[in-house]
Amino acid sequence: MLEKLFRLKENGTSVRREIVAGFTTFTTLSYIIFVQPTLLSIAGMDSGAVMVATCLSSAGATILMAFMTNYPVALAPGMGINAYFVFSVCNPAALGLAWQDALGIVFISGMLFTILSFVGLREAVMNALPSALHNAIAVGIGLFIAFIGLQMSGIITIHGTTYVSLGNIHSTPVLVSIFGILVILTLLVLRVRGAILMGILATTALALVVGTVDFVPVNKWVSAPPSIEPTLFKFSFKEIFSKIELIPIIFVFFSVDMFDSIGTLTATGHEADLLEDGKLSKARQALLTDAIGSVGGACLGTSTVTCYIESASGIAEGGRTGLTSVVVGILMLLALFFSPLIEIVGGDVPSMTTTAINGNPTTITTLLHPIIGPALIAVGCLMLKDLININWDDFTESIPAALTVFMMPLSFSITEGIAFGFISISFLKLVTRRHKEVNPLVHYFAIFFIARYIGFA
Repeated sequence: MLEKLFRLKENGTSVRREIVAGFTTFTTLSYIIFVQPTLLSIAGMDSGAVMVATCLSSAGATILMAFMTNYPVALAPGMGINAYFVFSVCNPAALGLAWQDALGIVFISGMLFTILSFVGLREAVMNALPSALHNAIAVGIGLFIAFIGLQMSGIITIHGTTYVSLGNIHSTPVLVSIFGILVILTLLVLRVRGAILMGILATTALALVVGTVDFVPVNKWVSAPPSIEPTLFKFSFKEIFSKIELIPIIFVFFSVDMFDSIGTLTATGHEADLLEDGKLSKARQALLTDAIGSVGGACLGTSTVTCYIESASGIAEGGRTGLTSVVVGILMLLALFFSPLIEIVGGDVPSMTTTAINGNPTTITTLLHPIIGPALIAVGCLMLKDLININWDDFTESIPAALTVFMMPLSFSITEGIAFGFISISFLKLVTRRHKEVNPLVHYFAIFFIARYIGFA
């Protein structure tokens, strides 16, 4: 049955490999189960209900991805857009919307995603990407993931003058992370199947021994899920259309999710060898799944659901079909009952950092993820291989590719990296009179991004 559903042999994989890949992907993105409730509770939402909504929306969208595309891609509420939801849309010092209205915006933008996915516009945008940007996006996201992993590990930290600097490598959490990196990289170079998952388990064991994370007693491993009632179908449109200034916010959610999902699908497609002639054959179905996930997330009570770049960790472990996604979806549902165990791996460790801001010593508290960080660093390293596919002798392609790669980690945004790539390749092709070498959509979106930066979009 599994062979018939997922064509395992055709894709050069096995049930065992797909299960290992699913466990790996789930482990690297499980932190969202705890980050999401913490963030959205700041906006006044019930944290328990948000946790349930996060698990259910992630599971539903990921399993739907499996059967609509047979791709090993997981979905969950997006990082970055959830912070925008809380600190810009719901923040009384900014827009000050009620969280119910913010969910209404997520619902509307999700419906727009769905309509445009049906007509194929999002697929057309994805297929219009030049080869140089395809490869650059994969590499840029790899650097972005590694950068996040280094931050989570505490190996790099915030600095008032240089923005980032070397962290306290003598602290216990950072040493645990360094141990995890060494284990994962050793297993990878020895070609051990399941290297990343094994490294995560080894790092967890060490973290428990040295006390970085607390051991959960056996009798507390299982708990009933909290009620979802406080957020279920609580979205509202009361304020959205009565204030003209809120209409552009819908398109902010729309554009961020659109380009994040395009970037993620492009990167994971490269990593899993899913591209045919530089294109994903089931891009429309994949993007439609992403859109449906956002609508479902808004109904359940969580911010925009999107394709997760952490899927690359499972792909690095050999995941090639939707069976990987099914495993992730099932584990998301099981996480509802085993949240204390998930918290060990995805949990955070407070760390104090002192830096000079405007000449004044300032102590900043950051939250480290010493178990998850090493896995993200390893995955980021593996994704840099697409650099060799960029034509570095053609400056009209290599410079936009380089800007895309630089901007993703440095702006902490996949979307900004894609924006700089579109604008620069369009400009350079135009000034060299080679504009016909790229799809016209590239030029249209370059204009869109320029308008966005100067305040018209």
